Amino acid sequence: MKQDYYDEKVLKKLQKIELGILVDFDKLCKYNKLDYFLVGGSAIGVVRHKGFIPWDDDIDVAMPREDYEKFLKIAKKEYSDKYTVINNDTNPKFPLMNTRWGLNGTEYKTEDLKDIPGEFGIFLDIFPQDNIPDDEKKMKKQGTIAWIYGKLLVLSGVKRPVLYYYGVKAKILRTIFFIAHYILKVLHLKSRHFYKRAYKYSTMFNNTETKRFGYAFDPHRFTSVMTKSDVYPLKTMKFEGLEVNVPGKIERYLERRYGRDYMTLPPKEKRHTHPPYSLKFNDEE
Repeated sequence: MKQDYYDEKVLKKLQKIELGILVDFDKLCKYNKLDYFLVGGSAIGVVRHKGFIPWDDDIDVAMPREDYEKFLKIAKKEYSDKYTVINNDTNPKFPLMNTRWGLNGTEYKTEDLKDIPGEFGIFLDIFPQDNIPDDEKKMKKQGTIAWIYGKLLVLSGVKRPVLYYYGVKAKILRTIFFIAHYILKVLHLKSRHFYKRAYKYSTMFNNTETKRFGYAFDPHRFTSVMTKSDVYPLKTMKFEGLEVNVPGKIERYLERRYGRDYMTLPPKEKRHTHPPYSLKFNDEE
């Protein structure tokens, strides 16, 4: 998606609200002694731009599964007046394996989720980190099965999922996924079934000490596998002036995930955003 998808003023306003959500999230985590750290494009942003990648329209954070579950309980109990927890547990139609912490009184529904019922506010993306087995064969088996169920979860609810492919390959995949969506509908396979299976496999090593953890449901398998020694101890860096947690060896994390040229700006046609189907700011913004 090109950088000029948004009007510049709209994007800046969106980023300002998302930064406010991150401020509240950071305070909640520090007060309750919960670990989190920036990942993905937000991790690149903090290193390369000291804040948002100029065209980015969301913030990505990761949490160890145990802290992630604690956060969900606290957020539902103490912050429901300002924020809504959006995941498959709170909305069985939600077709993703992570949580979006949405700001009440706003609306930000992405194009791929336009047919999913429920309230979707401007959000912070939160990704749980589950243990990855040290044995490579076990990792590939666990990760592949979890990933497949995660994709079936998406296809059960979404006709046109977000793709990180371009050109002819993207057109072919869109056709395949569109057909797969309706096959799942005809078979009456519900998203909740796929969610439970994906959760089972992604968390199956959480009672085992491992050197790695990660989020199993990226567009490509294994891209979020992290060595814990690269993450801990955490350190802080400035993101739009806010001191936030990042992996202790953030450069190593970024190089493993994105390659050595992560500091180089990608061409415009590969600058990914999340095109909104509907976007509304609250009256106070």
